Amino acid sequence: MRQVDAIISRRLDSDVPLVGQVAGYIVSSGGKRLRPVLLLLMCQALGCPHPQRHNLAAVVEFIHTATLLHDDVVDESTLRRGRATANETFGNPASVLVGDFLYSRAFQMMVESGNMRVMQVLADATNVIAEGEVLQLMNMHDASLDEAAYLRVIRSKTAKLFEASCRLAAILADSPPPLEAACAEYGQSLGTAFQVIDDVLDYDGDSGEMGKNLGDDLREGKATLPLIQAMRLGNAQEARVVRQAIESGSTQELPRIIDIVRRTGALEATRVAAMAQAERAMTAARALPANEYANSLLELAAQLLHRRS
Repeated sequence: MRQVDAIISRRLDSDVPLVGQVAGYIVSSGGKRLRPVLLLLMCQALGCPHPQRHNLAAVVEFIHTATLLHDDVVDESTLRRGRATANETFGNPASVLVGDFLYSRAFQMMVESGNMRVMQVLADATNVIAEGEVLQLMNMHDASLDEAAYLRVIRSKTAKLFEASCRLAAILADSPPPLEAACAEYGQSLGTAFQVIDDVLDYDGDSGEMGKNLGDDLREGKATLPLIQAMRLGNAQEARVVRQAIESGSTQELPRIIDIVRRTGALEATRVAAMAQAERAMTAARALPANEYANSLLELAAQLLHRRS
């Protein structure tokens, strides 16, 4: 990861000072770097010391960072990772345009791999992520959203880059198709579980630990799984309170809604859904060669359910 961070720092360089300033602000803001970590861990698990692995790990982090810049503008977010968002600090135009810079820089870097399949996977992933963002936008303030529709959004918006990161490792290792499919399955399932737990923490977390404002998803009119489960498990009055909050995007009833989500068992039901995804990831990881890196991937999926931030 030190090598990846060095590449990130070098490739953020631009003749336009604001580009480096905004990009550096968000890249250095203490993110988990989970997607590049997955790519490197998967390469190690497959016994693949390919020289392009660090470059592609930086590419997936650039793509992820670009989505964050654009997401925060669309969602009008003010806090991420415990500090002001880039759009709050530099303004919306700078955030959108620097996000575009990061996307284009990522594509410059992926071309350097000289591998058409690598470029295809990353181009397809970026396109699916954009579709997921639009789909989420269409679903805003829609309280009729069900679990299947919710999962479709997060598999596109969040899990797709996890999937691509793991698939890239299999491509670099020249893995046979069944093993490549298992790597991709691991990434997709892990990414889905990661986002489901993230949505749990919006109602069961601490804003200091999370580094974001609790209730942000409700303010944006997102029908996340804890709210979907609360409407399913609560009585008619409780379901109506949650539904009206989603439709209006109001956080005035946030304390009451947090109480409803916790009291109805919606959080437990959502954690069960996350556990199912984590178990899918662990099943896929068992197709990997037996070594310490594969064990780390298994452990990561198991520990994901206990994350608090």
